[in-house]
Amino acid sequence: MRIIRFDRWRRVAVFLPSAILCRILWQANDYGTVRWQLMVMQAGLTRDALQRIPGVQPGARLLLHTQGDHGVRTVLECIDAIEALGIAPATVSPAYWRTLANRLTARLPLPEYTAERHAAWLAVRALS
Repeated sequence: MRIIRFDRWRRVAVFLPSAILCRILWQANDYGTVRWQLMVMQAGLTRDALQRIPGVQPGARLLLHTQGDHGVRTVLECIDAIEALGIAPATVSPAYWRTLANRLTARLPLPEYTAERHAAWLAVRALS
């Protein structure tokens, strides 16, 4: 990742293709937080099939999207659990983020990301 600063208020983050990134958006007013949003995305090339996401150019593959206090806090707890294993969340399997999104939507028990699952993902990635 590289950050380009235009001035004090504007900057752009640039990611390599296939990099996994997370964007968290909070909007508040005088009475507290009115919007919670979390997206886990995978960067791609302009020739790839990408989804249009406001503020993301040229777009990205959306792996997980949740809104609201409960959903965002739940995903942040999962990210904390992954970091507690000593694994960087940006290196987690994209399939895990999709599964987590589907389970959140269906209100099913959330899958746990383990060191064994991560080792299997790294082995598959090394072979391809």
